[in-house]
Amino acid sequence: MGGSDGILGNRDIERSKATIGSNSTRRKWLKRRETWLVVLGVILHAVYMLSIFDIYFKTPIVHGMDPVTPRFNAPAKRLVLLVADGLRADKFFEPDSEGNYRAPFLRSIIKGKGRWGVSHARPPTESRPGHVALIAGFYEDPSAVTKGWKANPVEFDSVFNRSHHTFAFGSPDIVPIFCGAVPHSTWNTYPHEYEDFATDASFLDEWSFDQFQSLLNRSNEDSKLKELLLQDNLVIFLHLLGCDSNGHAHRPFSSIYLNNVKVVDSIAERVYHMVEDHFKDNRTAYIFTADHGMSDKGSHGDGHPSNTDTPLVAWGAGVKNPKPISGTNHSHCNFRFVDEHIHDAPTPVEWGLNEIERVDVNQADIAPLMSTLVGLPCPVNSVGSLPLDYINMTEMEEVEAVVSNTKQVLNQFLRKSYIKQSNSLYFKPFKQLANYSAVLDQIERLISFRNYEAAMKLSENLRSLALQGLHYFQTYDWLMLMTIITLGYIGWMIYLFVHVLQSYTSMPGNISRKEQAARQRSYTGKINLCGCLFMGALSILLFLEHSPPLYHAYTTMTVFLWTRIINEYWSIRALWIYLRGRKFNYIIKLVVTSAVALFILELLVNSFTDRKLYTWCFLITGAIASLYLLKSIPWRSGIPIFVCIACWFLSIFTLMPAQIPDNNQLVIASGAMIILIGLVARWLDLHAEGNKFWLSISNHGVKRPKFPMLFHLQALLVGLSSVMVSLSTSHRTEKQELLALHQLINWAIAGFSMVLPLFSANGLLSRLTSIFLGFAPPFLLLSIGYEAVFYGALALVLMAWILFENTVLYLSKVKKPSSSIKIVEDHLTLDHDTRCLQLSDVRIPLIFVRNTGSWMEIGNSISHFGIVSAQVVFVLLLFALTNVYTKDIKCDSALESSQKAM
Repeated sequence: MGGSDGILGNRDIERSKATIGSNSTRRKWLKRRETWLVVLGVILHAVYMLSIFDIYFKTPIVHGMDPVTPRFNAPAKRLVLLVADGLRADKFFEPDSEGNYRAPFLRSIIKGKGRWGVSHARPPTESRPGHVALIAGFYEDPSAVTKGWKANPVEFDSVFNRSHHTFAFGSPDIVPIFCGAVPHSTWNTYPHEYEDFATDASFLDEWSFDQFQSLLNRSNEDSKLKELLLQDNLVIFLHLLGCDSNGHAHRPFSSIYLNNVKVVDSIAERVYHMVEDHFKDNRTAYIFTADHGMSDKGSHGDGHPSNTDTPLVAWGAGVKNPKPISGTNHSHCNFRFVDEHIHDAPTPVEWGLNEIERVDVNQADIAPLMSTLVGLPCPVNSVGSLPLDYINMTEMEEVEAVVSNTKQVLNQFLRKSYIKQSNSLYFKPFKQLANYSAVLDQIERLISFRNYEAAMKLSENLRSLALQGLHYFQTYDWLMLMTIITLGYIGWMIYLFVHVLQSYTSMPGNISRKEQAARQRSYTGKINLCGCLFMGALSILLFLEHSPPLYHAYTTMTVFLWTRIINEYWSIRALWIYLRGRKFNYIIKLVVTSAVALFILELLVNSFTDRKLYTWCFLITGAIASLYLLKSIPWRSGIPIFVCIACWFLSIFTLMPAQIPDNNQLVIASGAMIILIGLVARWLDLHAEGNKFWLSISNHGVKRPKFPMLFHLQALLVGLSSVMVSLSTSHRTEKQELLALHQLINWAIAGFSMVLPLFSANGLLSRLTSIFLGFAPPFLLLSIGYEAVFYGALALVLMAWILFENTVLYLSKVKKPSSSIKIVEDHLTLDHDTRCLQLSDVRIPLIFVRNTGSWMEIGNSISHFGIVSAQVVFVLLLFALTNVYTKDIKCDSALESSQKAM
């Protein structure tokens, strides 16, 4: 017979009969094997997903370095650090709607007595990582992510550690991290209960100021405190949380957030005058900045400029005065900051600061800046580079400051090099720093000869090489780990492919399974022994190199998978022999299908950074699918038009901003749209008997729902959830806390509605409609804008997909002559109504791996790896959940439909 898809759906009648004869045994074997595969898949992806912590999230902290004592006089006796948590740069610098600037005091500092710029934060833009970069000078120890960046998982050095004494006031989530274990510190925090998102949080900033004011007032009566405040190397830290809390609760465009900018500016002004009046020595340096910004929808964490761009203003002792802008002010035009911003990016005109030099820094650069201002050793784990454009020192002192900064970074490099060399059987050094000691000697000679310019250039070059060396040892194991993980993922795909061929196709190798059984057992034993020996050898090698336990897990999993693959040699050999014997046309068809699959997968990868690709995908898919259906079935069925409209409707959403703007009215309207979709589906389910293309999804002839009014109850819950959304939004707008009864109703609606689909009729369309309505209330209650419409659009496309597949399956049957129905049934089924896979079925999983939600771009591929790996595990769990809702669905088979039609 013609039209064969070969290995995927081979039309060999005798082969099918042999397979059908052992249906019972085959089903039991298949169930056991696939249960094992699911468990293995979950373990494999869980283990491999942990590899990002060893590859990308490896801790940068090493211990055992001595601090580098500065060889210059400190320009300031004390430092005041003001951190406005969650303050984004544009809202700080730009004017309001009336043309007035929100931070008049700090603008006067920028124009009259200080320096300014943008501090560039690196993702993850969270509070703890930002403060670690500011105060300790390195980018967050990633192991802290497992503790929510709250507690200290490891010890690290900071400016506070090096100070003579630190005074700190602010949030209980930040201040204890840096002061809790520092004996020479005085600190206080407000209770967690103060962080109420239903109110204006600017009072938290006032609390921090009041604590500092009270401290200075007490010093007038407390002689010990007064003596302590008069010491050198003091650090005063005020953590101002208001902008962060108000940004989360009310968004950064709200009047509450923007007013909070004025509050922190006022606090900066009052702190400045209070400190100057108290000490009267002009020996205080001030730094005002933020740990991260705030996105338009009131969140942070990713690499969007609204989150990474934070304001930086420095003034006081040791800080340069403002400098007029000129074309020769900057010379590092090719430099990129840690958030990938290009150096010398143009300053927005609306900021009104184009005539004053702007000096941008990486966030970690602020730690050596603070250390230099008060004459402290740089934190030993700092990777920041001292921004000289902020420092007002003599040329000799500038060189000495840069040399101290360079030696501190170099010490880290040397320590990491020593640790890696002592644990490696074959050590590969960082060759560019092989002669570092000679370079240090040369720098010292140049300083002694007062050739400061040459010494500065050589020091900065050595620091740059030391930073490269740190990166080299941070990524030392990358090649080995990536090779193991890549081989593991490839092995998993090959193993699954072989399983699919053996279990769901009439694979030629299955014919000789009995004849090969004895030989296979002998072969398998030898391969397993070799695999165990190889696995043991690798484990011994990793043990000798003191590798982490997870390294053993990665290699064990990869060797195990490839051992299993080699055990399937006879199946792979049978497939190869079969393919060699096929006609050229089939090989071309297989190659084309593989090329299309690879193209779609590559499109998926690129869609992580360019969501608009999905718009074109759905526009093209909708057009092609509808044209195909129009050629095959009458347009009066409505299916071709419905498929096109659904796909085109969904294509709109990937053009919309990933940061969803608030639109309460749209959420409420979406509830009405969902109910309308449900009503249409309900009508089609009850009145589709005249349309043969809807037979396979209608519920006629199956059991009725246990509760006749179930549909009406579900529609009522959708409407009620829309009402609750409106009430919740009104409470938030009026800065009122949600009542306990209100919260209880929301939880009850969400929980009850998700259980109801289990009691619906077991027809395909009936159950899908019920599931659609059942999950709509919790989705609406969690929505703030257009994503509520997306829920309905996605449901329409999923329904269009089901209709398309049913139509294709129906057409593949009715094209056969009536006399061949029995033959078709024999050779296209494995057991009962389960047919063999065909080459054309490749489109189904390719269309499924798609992700059309509004994932936020976080500026690096780590999140993409995590998303994809987690998605694979999530899909397995989703299938298990889906089975609960759909296991009893009854639908007409395509074969029955075709028999009825003919």
